[in-house]
Parts: sequence; C-alpha cells; structure tokens
Amino acid sequence: MINLSLNYKLAREFIKNFIREEILSNGFNRVVVGLSGGVDSSLVLYLAVDALGNKNVKAVMMPYKTSSPESLKDAMLVGDELKVSYEIVDISNIADAYFENIKDISNLRKGNFLARTRMAVLFDKALKFQSVVVGTSNKSELLLGYSTWYGDMAAGLYPIGDLYKTQVWGLAKEVGVPERIVKKKPSADLWPGQSDEKELGASYKELDEILSLYIDQRKGYDEIVSLGYKKSTINIVLQRIYKTQYKRTFPPVAKFSPRTVGIDFLYPHDFKR
Repeated sequence: MINLSLNYKLAREFIKNFIREEILSNGFNRVVVGLSGGVDSSLVLYLAVDALGNKNVKAVMMPYKTSSPESLKDAMLVGDELKVSYEIVDISNIADAYFENIKDISNLRKGNFLARTRMAVLFDKALKFQSVVVGTSNKSELLLGYSTWYGDMAAGLYPIGDLYKTQVWGLAKEVGVPERIVKKKPSADLWPGQSDEKELGASYKELDEILSLYIDQRKGYDEIVSLGYKKSTINIVLQRIYKTQYKRTFPPVAKFSPRTVGIDFLYPHDFKR
C-alpha cells in the first residue's frame, strides 16, 4: 500500500562513501564479508568492492553439512564475478563437536550456534587480514529481531542496516547482483527447507510496510489497521519489535563512577587524540 522504493543510484553512492569513510577513519583499509549466497551478503560484497576495490575485500563462505549446495554455488558466483579473494570454511566439524553431546537440540539453538560459530570464524579471518568485519543485516531483520545476538549481528558496521528487505532487493538490482540471487526465496539456510517468510508469518512486503508505518511514520496501531493491514500481521510486527529490543541496545551497565561506558562516556567510535 505504501511505496518504499528509493533513488537507488543515490543510495549506492551514499553507502559506498559510508563504507569508505567508516573503514578508513578507523585506521583500516580492508574488510571481510561472510558470504552466504543470499541477496543481503551479496549486495554488501558488491558495495564493499565499490568502496574499497576488490583487492581490499575478502569473502568467507561458511557452509554447514545441511546447508544448501545452491547457496555455496551462488556465493562462489558472486565472488568470481567480483574477482575478490574468497575462502570456504566448512564449519560442520566445529559445530558437530558441540552438538554430539546434546540430546534433542532444537533448530533454533542449532541455528543460533551456527550463526555464532560463523562470526567467530569471520572475526579470526578479519584479524589475519587486518580488516573489519562488515555486517549484512538489513533493517527488517534488525527491527524484527530476526538475527542472532552476537552472531550475524556482531560486526564493525552495517552498510544496509537502514534498508528494508524490499529496498535491499531494489538496490541489489541496481548494483548488478545476479538475478537468480535477487529472485530466490529468502532463507537464512539454517536448516533444510527453512524459509524466512514462513517463520516470520508474513511476506517481507507486508512486514516492511507495517514497519515503515510504525517506525518511520510513527503511526499508531489503530491507524495502521485503518489502512487495511491485518491485525494478526501488525501484532506479529509489534510483538517482535518489543520482545527483541535488548538485541538493539548496549548491554546495561550498573553505574558507579562519574563516567560510565555506554551511558556518559560517549566518544565517537573513531575518536582519536
């Protein structure tokens, strides 16, 4: 019902400059990106290459034994097209060493552990490459809490963190992400047959429109209902926002001293003397 499209040429230029400024101002010139073969990570890789050049960007692909082989093929397609250095790290042995001693582990626990394992690998590779880990989370995921705390949310910067999923698709087309990646069904690929929209209970189009109305336009519940959106979908969105706020804030600190980290010791992250 509402139009979330952007001037994608301008958005591309803005994010390119954002990446360059944030990386260089912190004393780095290189980045690593966890490349899953999905549209979010593919787009971020394109934007990082835009900003820093392919010699300063490294991609790491981290499949688990149940990951879709097509995801790895798509990730390699993007890596080859951009001519970036990439590495495949199969995390099956790492994860299974932990899983084998646990009975009846749920898909959610497995998915969270895999996400955190991938980020541990990615930060290690970043240290070796003397670089910054670039996050691939979008605004829809962050607001809905559809991301793993200290897993895929652990990163040095979020280039697409203020773009809804539907806007990610638009920008991906603009920068030239392969059509097969842009058009495939969104999935975190945490277990066979997993689907983002099935788990979330609505399409990203519906979710993004409600998120934009509530967050950006500050419409109330009744106003959104009056625009024709289903109450059940609005409830999904609002409950997810409220229940996952802890993921989006600095961990609370018990304040004792005159200046406390995260409360009133608030230098910019690239502050230098």
